[in-house]
Parts: sequence; structure tokens; C-alpha cells
Amino acid sequence: MRHDDREGTATASHGRPRIAALDVVRGFALCGILLANIQPINAVGVIAVKGPETTGAAWMGLLVEQRFFPIFSLLFGVGFSLLLDSAADRAARPRLLLLRRLLVLLAIGLVHMFVLWRGDILTIYAVVGLLVLLPSTWLPRWAVAGLAAALIATSLILGGGFFALVPGLFLLGSALTRYGVIDRIERSTRVPVVLGLVLAAGAAPVLWWQAGSRSGDPGFSVLMAGAGLLLAGVYVCALLVLLRTPLRPALRTVFAPLGRMALTNYLTATLLALAAGHLLGGPPESWSVTTVLLIAAVILTAQWLWSTLWLRRFRQGPLEWLWRWATWARRPPMRVP
Repeated sequence: MRHDDREGTATASHGRPRIAALDVVRGFALCGILLANIQPINAVGVIAVKGPETTGAAWMGLLVEQRFFPIFSLLFGVGFSLLLDSAADRAARPRLLLLRRLLVLLAIGLVHMFVLWRGDILTIYAVVGLLVLLPSTWLPRWAVAGLAAALIATSLILGGGFFALVPGLFLLGSALTRYGVIDRIERSTRVPVVLGLVLAAGAAPVLWWQAGSRSGDPGFSVLMAGAGLLLAGVYVCALLVLLRTPLRPALRTVFAPLGRMALTNYLTATLLALAAGHLLGGPPESWSVTTVLLIAAVILTAQWLWSTLWLRRFRQGPLEWLWRWATWARRPPMRVP
């Protein structure tokens, strides 16, 4: 990836202008995912002893848990359709290219799952991509949008939890791209303001209900999934609004490098979180929220420095570059010209 001399005109290596907002939102989601995952990553093989919930843990449950994977899932569908558009102009069999991309992601996810952490999400993304996203490319966009709405509603009604929402969110991201919403994502302030207020109004009573419930209560998984979707939407709308203010340069500086190297940072975060857990010792359930926040801050700071310095010299992160090589079956340029 490279930048030209104008702000906000990063260009992907295949020549399509990058949408800066997507990099910022992806980087923001990556931060939240790490925060939610630090304790689960270190809980593998540990017998959990559930103590009384602290105030900090309660706030984490309301604002962090299952609030960021919906954003990541939506962006995966967006990225898939953007790549399909690019591949259609450059490859005779674009769906074969996408099939390769998903199979490589599946291989990466399986290694991550069995070597480092059983909670890997990449494997689920690859399988759902193969079973849902790839076949949806033969459907008209209205059918993709309708199927996305049906799958999301069905998942919530049946109380399937977050992972049941992934197919619908993938298709929603694809539909938004195919309807041109993503290409216009940075042109309006009023739309994200209005949508964000509507979502916040819906999230408030659901969060209040969740705050008074316990994990074993009937319908708790529905509450978590519904609250996660609504709050994720609020977060995205808030970021899009802030990107239309003088805070835009700061947001791009902080989040875009993390987002542009999301695959590399997601996988290395597992290694860094495990290293932090080894240094701290003790069951992760006993760690305070302050401890978790400090671990996340150290890891994200290291990743931000690494990503920022790397992207000054190279077009993509190392794993992103290898993934692109496997996708297109030819070695892409690496260094920034």
C-alpha cells in the first residue's frame, strides 16, 4: 500500500483508492477485540473460579464483550465484495481467486487455533465465507440484502449468540458495498448522526436490561447479541461522525496503521497476550480490569509503533502481503516506491 501527497488518498496495491474510514474503523475494532480477548486467551487449560462480579467487570460486559466482533464481521463482508470488484476487472475467474483467499485464511486460522488459541475467529470466518459469502456472489444485491436481514433476525430470535450472527453480518457488509454505501461512507455527517442516535435509543433499554440480568438467565444470549449489534453500530456511527471533524488526522494516526495490518496484528496479539499472562502468572479470572487495560495498552502501543514504522517502508503488513500473494498467485510488490 502507498500514500500519495494528498491526505486521505491511500491507495491499495491493486490501484483502488483506499477508504480511510474503513482502516480507522477496523483499527478501532481490533483494539476492542484485544481487550475482550486477553483473559480468554490466557484461560485455556485453566479451571475458572467465578468470583463476585466487580464494577469494572460489569462495565466491560456492557461496553466491550461481543461489541467489536460484529464490526469486524461486517468489515469482512465489505472487504470481500471490494476485492470481488477489483478481481472482476483483473482476473478471468475472480471467484476462483476468492476461493483461494478463503482457503488460505482457513489454513492460517487452523494453525492459530491448534497452536496458540482455540478461540480463533479466522477459521469461522473462512468457513462461513466459503459456505455463505462466495455463493452469494451469484445472487442479485437485493437478494443478498434480504438474506442478510433474515439471517440476522433469525439468529436473534432463536438466541443463537454472536457466532450465529456472522453469516448475516457478512452478507450485510457485502450488500452495503454492492449498493454503493461504502463508497459514499465519508461524504455525509447527517446520516451517521441520525443512524447513531436511533441505534443509541435502541441500545439504552437493552443495555439496562442486560445490566440487570445474569449469564444463566433465559434469553441472556439474545440480550448480549442484540446489545452487541446495537452498540457496535453506535461505535461505528460515532467514528464516522468524528472523522468529519478536526479530529480526523488524530483518528487516522492512531487507528489506521492498526487497521491496515489487522491480520498481522490480530495474530501477533495472541502471542503478546500469552507472554503477558506468563509474566503475570495466576488465573486470568483474578486479574483486575485495570490489569487487563494495562496489558492491552502495552500490546497496542507496541503494535501501533510496529505498524506505523513498517508501513513507511512497505505497502502491506507481512501477513497481509503473503495472503495477497497466495490470493493472486503472483508475488506482489512489497516496498513503497
